[in-house]
This record gives sequence, structure tokens and C-alpha cells, in this order.
Amino acid sequence: MAKDLTKQQDSDTLSTTQVLEEGVHHVNNPVLDLPEIVKNYLGPVTGYHQENNNYYFTDGGASVEVKVVSDEIIRVRLAPKGQFLEDFSYAVPQSDQHVAVYNFEEDQQAYRVKTNTVTCVIRKADFLIAFEDREGKEYNKDYSPMHWEENPDFGGYYVYCTKAAQANEAFYGLGDKPTNLNIRGKRFVNWNSDTYSFQFNQDPLYRSIPFYIGLHEGDAYGIFFDNTFKTYFDFAAEAHDQTSFWSEGGELQYYYIHGPHMMDVVKRYHSITGTHYLPPLWALGYHQCRWSYYPESKVRDLARNFRERNIPCDAIYLDIDYMDGYRCFTWNKRYFPDPKKMIKDLADDGFHTVVIIDPGIKVDENYWVFKEGKKNRYFCRRGDDYFMEGYVWPGRCQFPDFTNQEVREWWGGLFKGLVEAGVAGVWNDMNEPAVFGRGTFPNDVRHNFDGYRGSHRKAHNVYGMQMVRATYEGLKTLFQKKRPFTITRAAYAGTQRYASVWTGDNVATWEHLRLGALQLQRLSVSGMPFCGTDIGGFSGEPDAELFTRWIQFGVFSPFMRAHSAGDTAEREPWSFGPEHEALNRKFIELRYKLLPYIYSVFWEHSKYGFPILRPLTMVEQRLESNIPREEEFCFGDKLLVSPVLSPGQQHKTVYLPAGDWYYYWNDSRFEGGKEHEVKTPMDEMPIFVKAGTVLPEYPVMQHVYEKKIESLKLLVYHAVQETNSYMYEDHGDTFAYEQQIYLEKRFVVKGTSNSLKIKQFVDGLYSERYDTYDLHLVSLPFNVKRIVVDDKPAVAKQDSQGRYVVTVPKDFKNIIVT
Repeated sequence: MAKDLTKQQDSDTLSTTQVLEEGVHHVNNPVLDLPEIVKNYLGPVTGYHQENNNYYFTDGGASVEVKVVSDEIIRVRLAPKGQFLEDFSYAVPQSDQHVAVYNFEEDQQAYRVKTNTVTCVIRKADFLIAFEDREGKEYNKDYSPMHWEENPDFGGYYVYCTKAAQANEAFYGLGDKPTNLNIRGKRFVNWNSDTYSFQFNQDPLYRSIPFYIGLHEGDAYGIFFDNTFKTYFDFAAEAHDQTSFWSEGGELQYYYIHGPHMMDVVKRYHSITGTHYLPPLWALGYHQCRWSYYPESKVRDLARNFRERNIPCDAIYLDIDYMDGYRCFTWNKRYFPDPKKMIKDLADDGFHTVVIIDPGIKVDENYWVFKEGKKNRYFCRRGDDYFMEGYVWPGRCQFPDFTNQEVREWWGGLFKGLVEAGVAGVWNDMNEPAVFGRGTFPNDVRHNFDGYRGSHRKAHNVYGMQMVRATYEGLKTLFQKKRPFTITRAAYAGTQRYASVWTGDNVATWEHLRLGALQLQRLSVSGMPFCGTDIGGFSGEPDAELFTRWIQFGVFSPFMRAHSAGDTAEREPWSFGPEHEALNRKFIELRYKLLPYIYSVFWEHSKYGFPILRPLTMVEQRLESNIPREEEFCFGDKLLVSPVLSPGQQHKTVYLPAGDWYYYWNDSRFEGGKEHEVKTPMDEMPIFVKAGTVLPEYPVMQHVYEKKIESLKLLVYHAVQETNSYMYEDHGDTFAYEQQIYLEKRFVVKGTSNSLKIKQFVDGLYSERYDTYDLHLVSLPFNVKRIVVDDKPAVAKQDSQGRYVVTVPKDFKNIIVT
């Protein structure tokens, strides 16, 4: 099953892993004298007992826990010797959702743990586990019993689970693996790694998200393998009828998450791992970054260019050169003599300053951060009790143990000076953790793991997650009423509770633009919705066409940031000449016009767990023809976009899901459920709006809140079927929404060949900044003769595109157009 393991190991474990390969006997090895490795499979079930919503089954030696987490989620755990590890997870803060209705049945063949939605079947004769819906349809089952192998490297276990892969079953998720959306036929490893200029199919990358979705005959389920050790996944790669997941240590613990809809699976995954908190509105604007913008005059010149060229921007990033000798939480006073004044001046002009922070702390007895960490023993130590040291940007460094709560609290407090200087956000980098020369920490480094102590084998994949957790919690305390903005390179499942992510050090090629479209869709359905790419590519040199097409894609990336390496040509939106500057401005302006819609989609994620980007397979999962479709995706449920991903492309084939759609640029109606040939001139990217949508738009602004909105523009797209659209509003940067200081608006649209009805329902206590709406009625199939707003007649005019426009009170309840 694990024939390729030797290719995936660290050098210090390679020879041992060779011993583990398929149970081959390497007795009396001239290099290593190791015992025979034996596969231990579960045997027939000999008994069980129940403790509340936990059921424990045994074969006389090993034990298996089946826990009812919710109506749709069941957790399975294996204890090879009958004793379970303590129940602790960084990904799942609270695994018990207090399910009230569940029951247990037994017959001669099997035990059944049942909820209102799903049944877990444990076969007595061979301990095979399966999951069915209440009608008895089987969604997922074991191919062979769970098993384990003794790991002589450290006395633990390799733990394995092998599931049956059904014919034509497709698999999705697992984070941002740089490959096709359907990962059937592929094998992966989860081990956070610094992968500069990664390529298609390269693995592993920066993040470990051990969650995937299976889709077969239109029905979906999810598996979340909550294990922080190095884990492996085989999706029918070695054997066409099997999919497996296993780890190099820890516990075999996985959650079965029932569908049948892919959307349901993702929502339920978020119910246990959490959603992304609602970000500040400015974080959804355009961000400009480079390694590095310095000195201060360069930063000021950058900001001046944005404003003088009327190109919107909300954030400017400072990379490692803003620090004194790359020492975290310091300033290079030669480059930035008065950072507080600079940041204030930038803020006065609408820019937020985001700074980078790395985990490596320079070994320097005159450096206050190092002295505090050393004094309090906050830095990681090896098995021989020496401090773990490695070389990164500052030179010789030691590294905080972020799995220790006391260290996290200390780290969060270190941001006080940066916050007092006016810093608005923090970018966590190099936190795989990356170490020059050897890649990462040695496996013998010890970690507190919040009292559940372990080696770096256990902590490696959560190191970056716990670093950004410390950052987020520290900033939240220091900001008090303001929402923090954080971004991290390394992550584990659940990191969305603390930070956004980007796909790392990509390359300025068309292949990487396409990869970005795939990776962001995969991240979104894998529980990491606030995600983006380095627009234009981090390394290499994009030409004008590639950069502009990447900007266009960036408009519909949840996180929109241009970023580049210091050894490349500068790449701001104006770097490729006046023609492309105008094109880039047009699309960045589009991002700002769509901010009320984008913000509303983020609210739906934060409250309900909906993914932000939705592959076509998720939109119409019962159509097998959608499985190979990867370029189109929906942003929320109202917009479909199809990025231009090839040079010189003048047209492309776009598939639209069932229903009517309108082309954003000219209001043309397109029939769904079929493919269309769409022109792709440089000043357009295919964008379609679902019929019946009420799409809010802001006026063009140079930064969030630059202008007071006198009347909010609402594009109302005609539809025959009744449709619902949602819009969310609040202060945009505070936590007042947690006390219902928000507005959640629902618009209901219903049309006929000669009429259109619009209703509005409002919930919440927030007061908008405007008093009226400007309704733009799109593609009406009739000439307007009469408009009645809450039983009062209203007058419409026509705009340059032939749309009827009517101004109505923001609190209207009912509009009839005939």
C-alpha cells in the first residue's frame, strides 16, 4: 500500500522506512538491526460498550471508538493496544455537538450506530466499517480493516485506513495541491514545506489540510483525517478500487461527514473546524506587495503613484527589509526613521500598512526579544535539551514553541509596538517552519503541544497554525474593537479561524495562472476560503498580457494581492505601459464596485460555512460532465467567472449551469445548461450574473470608505422563477456585528413576460450610510409603463445602456414594475 514511502521521508528516517515498505523483512540488516515489521489488522469484533454518544468496540486487543458528533458527522478512532490518546485537537476545538437523537441496533451480522441522517455499520466478522444514509444507500466503506505497524523510529505506530473507491468516484479537497481538481489517481503527502517556485503536481507544499470529499453518482461525503503527523493519501493511485490514508504516528482518527451535497459536506466540516471570521472590509480591497518596498521614500512614492493614477488600493506591505537586521518587532531606522509618522500619513491617504513577521528570532544578547524568550525558556529545545537553532534571514536563530499557550500570549504581546506605530495587519511567513540548509526542524525537537507533549513529528504541521493563532489573538487584544487582518503561509486544518492564506512562491507563467485558479477553488472547498495568489507571479517575469489577465482573475480571488520577488522587475499596475495600466485600473475598479457583494459572500461563509469559490462540480454535482470542467467557477451563488488562462486567447468555450444568465458587460441573456462560445478581448473576462440576482455595487473609490454613498446602486436582473439575493452590511471593521449591529437584507425577485416584482426583508440593528437605492432594471422583456413602490407611483428614467433606473427608499418593502 505504501510502496513510495521511501521517496517521501526525511534523510534521518529513510532507512527505517525502507523496512516498513509492504512488510518486507530486513532482519539482521548490516546497517540497521531492526525487528520484523508486522501488519496488525483488526480481527472480528468480540464486544462493545456505550458511554453516552460514544460506542467502543473491541477485537479483544485493539479498540475502536465510534462517536456521534452530530446528525451528519461520526468520528472513528483506533487504539491499537486498547488505550486511546487524550482527546485533543487543534483543528476541532469542540468535537461534541451534544446530539440528542441517536440509537444503536445489533443483529447477527453487524452493529449499527444510527442518527436521524446517517448510519455507521460495524461488521462483526471482519470489523469493516461502512456509512449509509437512512434509506440504506452506502456512501463509504472500508476495503480492509484498519491496521497499524510498529514504528521502530520512535516506538509509536504507523496507522492505516483503506477505503473502497467506487467506479467513477471523484475526489476533491486536500488543500491547495497544485494539480487538477479531481485528484483521483494521485497520491499526496502532507508535510508543510517551503517550496519556492513550485511546479504542477509538486508535492508537498506549504499547507496540510487532511480533508477530502468523495463524489459518486451525484452524492457526496467527506473524510477529515485529523492527524498532525506526516500523513499520506492515495486516491486509487496504487489500486483502482481502493483509496487510503495513513500517517507516520499519532492516532488513526477520522470524521465521516455526510452529504449528500458537496456544499453540505463543506458546511459540516466548518461546523467542527470553524469558519473564517468576518474580515475587515479594507482587507477585501486591492493590496500591493513586493520583496521589498524600502526605504520610506520608495513607499511614499508607491502610495503617491496609486493616488495620482487613480488606481484603487487599500494596503501596502513591508517585507523583511523594514526590520533592523531582520530582527522581528524592530525597525530599520536608516530606511524608516519615523515609521509612526509614515504609517499615519499613509493611513490619512487611505492605505493600511501590513508588515511581515517570521518565527526565527536572532541569537543576540542585545536584542530584547531574544533576551525575553531565552529568560523564560520560550524557545524550542531538542531531545538533548539544547536549544533548536537554525539559520534564516537574521542568521543564527532560535524559534518560539507556539504550541505553548504561555509562549503564544507572550508572542501576541510583542506586537504592541507595531500596533502603536499604526500597523493594521500582519503577514506570517517562513512558518512551515523553514530553516536554511536542512529545510525544517529536526524530528527530535520537543514541543509543549498545550500539555499533550510531543516531538516535532507531531507539531510540525501545526507550527505555522499556532504562530498565526498567537498573532491573531494578540492583535485582537491590542486592537480591542477593531478586527485584525492576518495572513499565513503555513497552515493546518482549522487555521481559517485565525488567518487568510496565499498559495506561496509561485511563478510568472501562464501555467501558474491556471494553477492559481485550481488551487483557490480547492482551498475554498477544503475549508480555507480567504485565499489568493501572488498576482503576476512571485518569481520570473510576466509580460503585460499575463499580468493583466492575472489582475482580472485576482478580482475574483477572495484575497487580491500583487507580490513579487526582489530580483524581478517592478510590477505595479502601471508597470506595463499606459494601455495595460488603463486595463488594470478598470478591473481593480471592478473589484471595488463589487465589494458589497463580495463582503456579503464572506458574511455567508462566516455565518453559514458556505465556500466562497465554488467549482462547477459543486454547483451541479449530479452532472458527471462537470467533473473535468475546471476553469469556470462561481463566486458566491450569483456570479460565474471564467478567467482567461492562455496567451493571445480571443474567445473561449464557457459552460453555464442550468437557468438563465446575463453577461455582465452588456446584459446579454444566455441560456444555462449548455456551452457557449464567448469572445475574450483584453478589456473583458467572461463574467455572468444569475437571472433574478440583485447585485449591489459601490461607486468607484480609491480606497474603502473614501466616498460617502448617497444612494446605493442595485442591479436587478429579470427572472421568471422566484429567486432570493442577500446583502450584508455593518461597520466594516468592528466586532459590533456580534451584538446584531448589522443588516442582513433579503431581496425576492419574481418576473413574468410583462411584470417584475421585488420584495425586501431586513434583519438587524445597523444603520446604513445612505437613504435610497438606485435600482437598475436589467434586460426587462417589456417596456415599462408603471412602477409602484409600497403602493406609491414612482418615475423611472433610462441610462446609457437602456436600463430603466428608479430611485426608491432604502426601507422599501414591495415594488411592482409593469
